[in-house]
Amino acid sequence: MLEIRDLDAFYGDAQALWGVTMDVHDGETVAVLGTNGAGKSTLVNAVAGLHAKRRGRVAVGGVDIAHLPAHKVCEYGVAVVPEGRRVFPAMSVYDNLCLGAYRRTARAEYRQSLDRVYGIFPRLRQRTGQLAGSLSGGEQQMLAIGRALMAKPTLLLLDEPSLGLAPVMTDEVFEAIEAVNAQGVSVLLVEQDVDRALEAAGRGYLLAEGRVAGSGTSAELRASDTVQRSVLGI
Repeated sequence: MLEIRDLDAFYGDAQALWGVTMDVHDGETVAVLGTNGAGKSTLVNAVAGLHAKRRGRVAVGGVDIAHLPAHKVCEYGVAVVPEGRRVFPAMSVYDNLCLGAYRRTARAEYRQSLDRVYGIFPRLRQRTGQLAGSLSGGEQQMLAIGRALMAKPTLLLLDEPSLGLAPVMTDEVFEAIEAVNAQGVSVLLVEQDVDRALEAAGRGYLLAEGRVAGSGTSAELRASDTVQRSVLGI
């Protein structure tokens, strides 16, 4: 589903990603772990076409999208839930969701997609006419994920979905991520909460200073000395 090879990304002259190589296969959830400044958000933005790549290959479904702008990347079934949610606060929940159905194929089936989102997030159905800015942080995260699902993606990029959420809301968000994946959507999950990420994912990668510092199954990463030192500080 997603193939990243030797990816370099820069901020001006400062290099942020160094030869990053990783894969997400059809129907799986893959975690990307790392501390602040490791390059996780840069990786998500580079895949989504929001950050320029200097070198490397990014392919979705076998098609190289590395040099496409973000609005073209979406046409290949990629949707992103950015760090910080970024919902439109002065618009209703319903209108935020409808904005997600911008792809031509998604617009034709937006009512079915809306029912699907409301099935995963019943709370959004209850809040459908409410302004997005009046929702709790957890509800806004649900809305951000639901908005991405309205695009009918085959690959969902999630950047720090638990950031700033209370534990009970984090539980609901991760249950929803698992439900989305169970419906056949491949997920690249960027997350600082190692335990949560490795519970949701079958395998993952560790980013450190913009480089892949380790990879393996969730069990292997949980037991890894490198992960414990780099992320958990043990």
